[in-house]
Order: sequence, then C-alpha cells, then structure tokens
Amino acid sequence: MLTLEGLVYRSDDFSLSADFAVPPGARVAVIGPSGSGKSTLLDMIAGFLAPVQGRVLWQGNDLTRMPPGDRPISLLFQDNNLFPHLTVAQNVGLGLRPDLRLSADQRAAVGAALARVGLAGYEARKPAALSGGQRSRVALARVLLRARPLMLLDEPFAALGPALRAEMLMLVRELADETGATVLMVTHDPRDARALGDQTVLVAGGLAHPPQPTEALFNDPPPALRAYLG
Repeated sequence: MLTLEGLVYRSDDFSLSADFAVPPGARVAVIGPSGSGKSTLLDMIAGFLAPVQGRVLWQGNDLTRMPPGDRPISLLFQDNNLFPHLTVAQNVGLGLRPDLRLSADQRAAVGAALARVGLAGYEARKPAALSGGQRSRVALARVLLRARPLMLLDEPFAALGPALRAEMLMLVRELADETGATVLMVTHDPRDARALGDQTVLVAGGLAHPPQPTEALFNDPPPALRAYLG
C-alpha cells in the first residue's frame, strides 16, 4: 500500500497537502487544473521534491528520505526519457543496468519486454526512427523490465492522438494487471481517467483529495472539478 501521511510541500506562495492511502494494484488517475500540483504530487512520491512535513510510505516502509533511485518506483514522463544516441535495446536495457553491461539473460529479457509491447525486431533502431507511439512503447518496455511495484506516469501520452492514446492506456492497464503494479497517472483528460479505471485523485485548491471511484466522481463532480471541466 502507498500511504501519504500528512504530506505537505511548500514553495514560495504554492503549497500542496496530501493525506491518503492507495491500495496495492490500484490504477489511479490524478486530475486537476494546470498548476494545481499534480506533477508535484508525483515528484514527492518519487523523491524529486522533499516535503516540509509528513511521510511517504510503501508497504509500511518510510521512503521519505530515500534517494529516488532506491525507491520501488518506475517513472514515465511525456518525453519518454529516451536517449537519442542509444538504440531501442540500449534505452530499454538502462532499466536493468545504467552501464549497459548486460548478461545474455538480461539481453534476452530486453528482447522479451520489447516483444511484449509489440516492438520485436526494433532493437537496433534509434528513437528518431520511431513514431510517437513506438517511442512510448519503448519507455513502457523499460518500465516493464524494471518490474517495480509502483508506476508513476506524468501525462506520458498527451502528445498522441485519441486512438493511439487509448491504445497505450489499454497497454498500461494490461501491464499493470500482469505485474500487479500500483499505477498513478497524471492526466488532464477525463476520458483518460475513465480509461485507466478504478479511482481518481482530484488535485485542486492546494489539496490532493483522497482517491474516489472514477465514475462516481465524474458523474457527480465536486465544485472544484466542475469548474475545471467547465
């Protein structure tokens, strides 16, 4: 279980508070107005931003002062964090070893992860030779290979068209179901929140509200969400 225990972040005149838990295996969308703190919430969980008070717990273990690389987390951002000078296989292999000194078994695991996301045979290509959707699949393959129990996604498919975005969200759901990972995904689109399923966290007015069932939240939105949706 992911627990945000009295978490508070402050910077100048901006503040964000969060106090809730996310059960293991949940798929949670994070939605709210621009500048409300959606990415800040993920950055605190990931360890890129330090809260002024409170704790981040995973399965009862305190992660609050743990370096980002030591946390049981995989991250996926909008730019996919692919290195243009590396091949597809090398970009995925970074999920196992930053020095890319992979064993035969690890190289086989890279190939298997690429096959799982529909990119078998793409190992030698560079990111520039791929479409936007294919680059997203490479990033997902790296997440799959890392096999971390907590996946944080910050609008990773925002630049894709509706059909391709829906396809990628379906793939995220399938991978989460297969691995049992807990997923938190920032989005600005209610359709993405519904496609991800399960629950949604509304971030507004300096507060990350506890997760609510997605359909119930959008069928009867609170004032802050209603104002955002227009």
